[in-house]
Amino acid sequence: MEPLTAGAIATLAFKTAFGETIKNLTQATLAKINELRKKIWDKFRGNLQAETALVEAEKGSETSLERVAEYLQELMAKQPEFAADIEKLAREIQQEINIGNIQGQNVQNVYGGKAEQNNANNTNAPVIQGGSGHTITFN
Repeated sequence: MEPLTAGAIATLAFKTAFGETIKNLTQATLAKINELRKKIWDKFRGNLQAETALVEAEKGSETSLERVAEYLQELMAKQPEFAADIEKLAREIQQEINIGNIQGQNVQNVYGGKAEQNNANNTNAPVIQGGSGHTITFN
């Protein structure tokens, strides 16, 4: 498994919980994002340039997010234990986001012995229906 880049970790910490993505996140995932953000903030306390970049990144500045990633990359190279800690947390967040994105894409409803399946990713997909005593064969 390849290590996550500082840019990917910074994005998860400072950009993921905004926009459309936040609608699909659980409270547990949001708590992990906040924990990741706090760990990064704690490491940069006292570094005025990094703190300024963090504040602006939290406001949505792409340029500042890139600067945060640069500072983070430098710190991760100097402190491998910290790097491993935040990478592990970032992977957990990433995994939970990916799981949230695939849940509920295929829905099967059964009404009175009649089954209907819908695929939310492809609304043009055929709906396969079968009732009691019917056989469906796929070739």
